[in-house]
Amino acid sequence: MMNKIENKQSVNGILLLNKPQGLSSNAVLQQVKRLFQAKKAGHTGSLDPLATGMLPICFGEATKFCQYLLNADKCYEASGLLGIKTNTADACGEITQEISNFTVTDAQLLTVLEQFKGKIQQVPSMFSALKHNGTPLYKYAREGVDVARAAREIIIHQLDLTGFNNKEFDIKVSCSKGTYIRNLIEDIGDRLGLERM
Repeated sequence: MMNKIENKQSVNGILLLNKPQGLSSNAVLQQVKRLFQAKKAGHTGSLDPLATGMLPICFGEATKFCQYLLNADKCYEASGLLGIKTNTADACGEITQEISNFTVTDAQLLTVLEQFKGKIQQVPSMFSALKHNGTPLYKYAREGVDVARAAREIIIHQLDLTGFNNKEFDIKVSCSKGTYIRNLIEDIGDRLGLERM
């Protein structure tokens, strides 16, 4: 285990941290902030607790650059499972719909993926950190309250199918800020017509 830095001097710079699975971006930020005893620190965009990957953390004077990183395009690799829908659009949620008797070909999937490239509209998940009246949406969701959410424009620069096996598929996505990958995967399943089966 790493020892705490005892130096009380201000910490300035950017740490590229590989966020582990199971922790929120904010929980990781607070741990790193305590470890470095930093007075000022911020991350440059949230990753879901299930997600792993690069989470830039800015300290001190470097927090002035956070906004530039927040607004930058992002790249993700993700896996989806067709035929199961959850209330959170990920593996942590309660199953709300399950379909077992269907067939999707790779040609059908590729055709649908093409429809999601470019500027598209996406409705954010209730299980997100977006705020409504100052309260994160996920807090409303946990209380069973559904808040109306307007669709937001996002840009999918690249959407490649990197793996497909029966009902499971892997994608690589390059996108604008504010894109929810779990919602993208859910929308792909809906576009394939699985929600109507």
